Amino acid sequence: MFKKDIRVKYKELRHSLSENQIEELSLAIANEVLLLPIWEKTYFHIFLTIEEQKEVNTEYILHLLSGKDKEICISKSDFETLKMTTILLTDNTIIKKNEYNIPEPVDGPDASGEIPSNKMEVVFIPLLAYDKKGNRVGYGKGFYDKFLAECNPNTIKIGLSFFEPEELILDVNPTDIQLNYCVTPNRVLNFSDRL
Repeated sequence: MFKKDIRVKYKELRHSLSENQIEELSLAIANEVLLLPIWEKTYFHIFLTIEEQKEVNTEYILHLLSGKDKEICISKSDFETLKMTTILLTDNTIIKKNEYNIPEPVDGPDASGEIPSNKMEVVFIPLLAYDKKGNRVGYGKGFYDKFLAECNPNTIKIGLSFFEPEELILDVNPTDIQLNYCVTPNRVLNFSDRL
């Protein structure tokens, strides 16, 4: 399938999920995340859920990371440059939704500084869909491809999805960066051997 058709299909599939289903599936995904070989790492980047898009609720994973004393980083998006700035999440971080309903850290006297992208060791990536080779389809703005290109090549890239993979995304770009893993409510798919 082509990306534009995949986007339509998975937006509809997500839209059909109830709030209760999203919570149950998100908790199941967090339990599967515990099985990943990532827990010796320190710097974790995670996206904050856009509820209006019915994304995986990352609150459960945030609790896991916090409980394991990890350095948790979140992003602020610049829609002019289509780049993301990485900020360390602290107890003082104030989160507000931007005009696109993306929860983001707010600049303020207690805001922590920017963390270089190449410090990220593990990145949890939002997606609409992915295929059996670890290619992903996002919303089409390229924020994550730009961000991942700035990360260390050894950064572990993990997609989170309510659904199983598509067979093949036909229009993969050379700038698209593949996942190492995708976590679903039922299993962890490992693409590392295919990269």
